[in-house]
Amino acid sequence: MCHGKDVSGSVDITQGREVLPGNVKPTNYAVELEPSFETFKYDGTIAIDLEVVEESTTIAVNIIDIDIKEVSVEYDGSSYSPTNSNHDEETQTITWTFAKTIPAGAQANLTIKFQGSLNDNMAGFYRSSYKDKEGNTKYMATTQMEPTDARRALPCFDQPDLKATWDVTLICDKDLTALSNMDVKEEKELDNGKKSVSFNRSPKMSTYLLAFIVGDLRFVENNDFRVPIRVYATPGSEHLGNFSAELAAKTLEFYDKTFDYPYPLPKMDMVAIPDFSAGAMENWGLVTYRVVDLLYDEKTASLDRKQRIAEVVQHELAHQWFGNLVTMDFWEGLWLNEGFATWMSWYSGDKFYPQWKVWESYITDSYAGALGLDGLRSSHPIEVPVKKVSEINQIFDSISYLKGSSILRMISVYLGEDVFLEGIRRYLKKHAYGNTQTSDLWAALSDASEKDVEGDMATWTKKIGYPVITVEEHGSKLHLTQNRYLRTADVKPEEDETLWPIFLGLRTKNGVDENLTFKTRDTTIDLEDSEFYKLNANHTGVYRTLYPPERLAKLGQAADLLSVEDRAGLLGDAGALATSGYQKTSSLLDLLIGLKNEKEYIVWSEIASRIGSIKAAWLFEPKEVFKGFKKFQKDLFAPIAHKIGWDFKPEDSDILQQLKALTFGQAGYGGDEQVVAAAKEMFKKFADGDADAINPNIRSPVYHIVLQYGDNNGEKEWDIIHNAYLNGRTSDERNVALRTLGRSENAENIQKTLNLCLNGEVKEQDIYQPISGLRAHAAGTEALWAWTQKNWEILVQKLPPGLSMLGGVVGTCTGGFTSDEAIVDIEKFFEDKSQKGFDRSLAQSLDGIRAKAAWVKRDADDVKAWLKVNGYTSAEKL
Repeated sequence: MCHGKDVSGSVDITQGREVLPGNVKPTNYAVELEPSFETFKYDGTIAIDLEVVEESTTIAVNIIDIDIKEVSVEYDGSSYSPTNSNHDEETQTITWTFAKTIPAGAQANLTIKFQGSLNDNMAGFYRSSYKDKEGNTKYMATTQMEPTDARRALPCFDQPDLKATWDVTLICDKDLTALSNMDVKEEKELDNGKKSVSFNRSPKMSTYLLAFIVGDLRFVENNDFRVPIRVYATPGSEHLGNFSAELAAKTLEFYDKTFDYPYPLPKMDMVAIPDFSAGAMENWGLVTYRVVDLLYDEKTASLDRKQRIAEVVQHELAHQWFGNLVTMDFWEGLWLNEGFATWMSWYSGDKFYPQWKVWESYITDSYAGALGLDGLRSSHPIEVPVKKVSEINQIFDSISYLKGSSILRMISVYLGEDVFLEGIRRYLKKHAYGNTQTSDLWAALSDASEKDVEGDMATWTKKIGYPVITVEEHGSKLHLTQNRYLRTADVKPEEDETLWPIFLGLRTKNGVDENLTFKTRDTTIDLEDSEFYKLNANHTGVYRTLYPPERLAKLGQAADLLSVEDRAGLLGDAGALATSGYQKTSSLLDLLIGLKNEKEYIVWSEIASRIGSIKAAWLFEPKEVFKGFKKFQKDLFAPIAHKIGWDFKPEDSDILQQLKALTFGQAGYGGDEQVVAAAKEMFKKFADGDADAINPNIRSPVYHIVLQYGDNNGEKEWDIIHNAYLNGRTSDERNVALRTLGRSENAENIQKTLNLCLNGEVKEQDIYQPISGLRAHAAGTEALWAWTQKNWEILVQKLPPGLSMLGGVVGTCTGGFTSDEAIVDIEKFFEDKSQKGFDRSLAQSLDGIRAKAAWVKRDADDVKAWLKVNGYTSAEKL
């Protein structure tokens, strides 16, 4: 590891990271900004109070795309201009040299006048557009600083560990709303029809949490909590903020008590932003959201949408403590923020909405997502060493969020929830307004539990992957062996050296033993009764379990002794182990048939996922095989769909509504005649002008089904759904339409779907939505890749590599393939292109294709034989 400064002095290579030199530190920023919606530029002045740590003749700050007008440094009553400036685009820094040495211990003030652009890249200080009621395009100016785009908005010390206070002033037209992290200190009318809005000084905080917004906004207010909560939106949609405002009041109160640390800011504003690259951003006191993740319309939105909004709001509000009050010291600790906020949103969701049974759905959602990505060679450890700025965006993925939250769930079950939360309280109190590393969290949990948490957990955060536990039965003894799991099934000896601490969670007829653990390659445990047992009770442990085939069959029949989480998790394991060749796919298919009398929504949801992943791997196999799978899907789902129906009644529980929506969709995709006919009938009424003819819970499946089974692969239906995208009543309705358009296999419709992405009709933030539907069929997958190659330069321009969206789009546009030939083709296309900002996503996509290709090669005959024996295909057609 290289320590010390590089020759230019603009970057300190500490621990191999590109960080600013440590000679000065900011203590307070006073910034004034005046954005213009005519020129899309803004003028700014920033005065930074500095603590001089070492005597200095240079000061370096971070900037991107900012035009510096004037610079001066003041100390001891005198002001000095720089004699030299050195701008390094690669490290995103500018270094000023001064003739006079500033002594260590001095208090200095660096004042910079500058001009920036309100860009349209959803980063830094940017412009977001929307249409008003008359159809005119209007703009607002808003921010997205995380991870490293505060430097795109203003010159600053843009690192999470360089916390300082902020005094923000915004100058704008007097009839616009100006918002920042803090409440308004004073508002003054200026002579030119504008106003100056100054905000109170913020607490010490990291630059990535800074936020300011200027626009024509309206709000709803909730005063159930001790500080006011407002939800802001563009005029006419603010009333849809009531659900989120009320939830925020309850959530802040709950977190106040849970963390035993009062929310420290004087207000909480939450704002719906029309152009937004992420789902939401936890800026302290001014949280920004995608419109669909904040505004909720009870009449037109599905239950899934309500659940998503609740999860996002509770996630962002957890960050107000975990992330904002206590912040990771550098980006490799990102999981501390995101893993915990994810866990906390599930924990609070369970308390607020017990009827949703969120810990059950956690298994098929967060846990499944974590294990899916982490089963690839191109995954990364939870704590991933980050050296360069370009690497940071790529770790905002399932590992930081979902694996992070899964290992927290694992340790919370092992320690007990009360002890776990006591450790969290100690961590927050000890490090308030400071920065931490992962070891600080483990220390607090060890302190609260009197167990060696760091010894148990360091392996889980520092090492890539997770194990599969192979179970051998010898009478009443179980012999357990752990090995690295890879979805591609080709673990090399040097990749199988990690030994993870395993929390066994042994379920027997006597209950669950949470204290059994082992850290060795193998171990033997004794059972009192070998007739029934299951490892990894409720699937809180992050590993897969490989049982002998006879035991798996027995577990499939012991549903009454297993929790819902157990049954869903068993299926998840069986699916993953079939993918990677530990078990035959026919065994998985047998297990699915054995569950046809299942009653619980979550288990049916996992059955649907398993069928989906088989269909995705067999996408390019002979049509007869694919048809056989569809018939199998219909056979499993149609009986329960017919039994519970698809009329949604006010007295239906939330879970029953979800089960109705799921089984209706799955039976319809499988071609069930009754469901297809019902979907067509609802769709016809909708097309004839009845906007409420389709229940919101099944709007998406109805669109899918008519695009799949309409005349000529939904030729005409596409236009009607496209119109629903253009003219839907809410952004949620428009999004559902947009996401489904790609499902039509009609060649002309495929091209029309692709054209939408670049003709200005679809915002950059939403490009991933129409293209994701195309991956559901072979024709769409091939057309999407051809389109990607043809339009590559335009895509890079629309989704700059420095931002996070390009990686997701690359993954979607390549990941539908299932053969080694496709991998060669994709690698050839990218070999002469810069992969900056998406190399990790591309590697993960290719690994996913490798896993599918190997699976099909290995089990194609096994699957054909199973389909034939079970009557899903006829022998002569195969």
